[in-house]
Amino acid sequence: MRTPFIVSLLTLAAGAAFAADAPVIGLITKTETNPFFVKMKEGAAEAAKAQGAKLLTGAGKTDGDNAGQVTAMENMIAGGAKTILITPSDSKAIVPAIKKAQAKGVMVIALDSPTDPAEATDALFATNNYQAGVLIGQYAKAALAGKPAKIVMLDLFPGHPVGAQRHNGFLKGFGLAAPDAKSNELGKAPEIVCMADSFGDQAKGQTAMENCLQKSPEVTVVYTINEPAGAGAFNALKKAGKDKGVIVVSVDGGCQGVKDVGEGKIAATSQQYPLKMASMGVEAGVAYAKTGKKVAGYTDTGVTLIAAKAVAGVESKDVATGTSLCWGKK
Repeated sequence: MRTPFIVSLLTLAAGAAFAADAPVIGLITKTETNPFFVKMKEGAAEAAKAQGAKLLTGAGKTDGDNAGQVTAMENMIAGGAKTILITPSDSKAIVPAIKKAQAKGVMVIALDSPTDPAEATDALFATNNYQAGVLIGQYAKAALAGKPAKIVMLDLFPGHPVGAQRHNGFLKGFGLAAPDAKSNELGKAPEIVCMADSFGDQAKGQTAMENCLQKSPEVTVVYTINEPAGAGAFNALKKAGKDKGVIVVSVDGGCQGVKDVGEGKIAATSQQYPLKMASMGVEAGVAYAKTGKKVAGYTDTGVTLIAAKAVAGVESKDVATGTSLCWGKK
């Protein structure tokens, strides 16, 4: 049984009337509340309005809600969508639903997060998450300035490709042995004194950091999967009186995260661009409706290192630049 409320038609202009042949494009995000996905939805709405397309939106109730995403996809197909853009919550479990959609002539494009296998979608528009990890790894190594590396890794959760790519990219950038970008296994090194899952959540990140501090109090570097986890790590460090001299690095580039960089809570973050991912996806969907030509393969939507203090040998932009390009509430 379908639940129609999961999918909503965005009214792209007050009283707008769409031609019967207007392209119908679906956008399915992991959640409706994460600022990253809010910005992605805004980008898709702006692009759809500009190109005269109808946009259907849906999401899981929480990150990891594959059933909600499957239902949204089914409803969008019933609503006439010929292109569906999706940020997969479960990279493997969503694949059968994608195959069913493709069998009906629907082009499916992954945004931000690849499926497993990545070839399950027609295309992927996303940050190079491995490179995002490399950048903060390089920064942390340079900022450490020769001090002993005692690293805490606050990851996403097991098996997620984005989590693995950022983790392994960090190790590579830091100069440690690391799996390549195609591996979903988390690399390990003697310099890592603690690894824990944060689920990208501030409260869980703080708890994970507190547990790691009990195990290894002399931490010098903290890698975090995203900025909420980074903020949680900082809170734990401050509570323990260890916030000075510990380098916290992260990924995302949301406005709160960039603000945290400016305030010294996070030393540097790799900024990604959800609005660009969504607008490119809509443009591809409109082109498919008009020409029947599908996009294919991976398109890198860019990543920039944002740091309050530049370090030698690592290219970065300042907080003002990061703020001008950030997403979420400023």
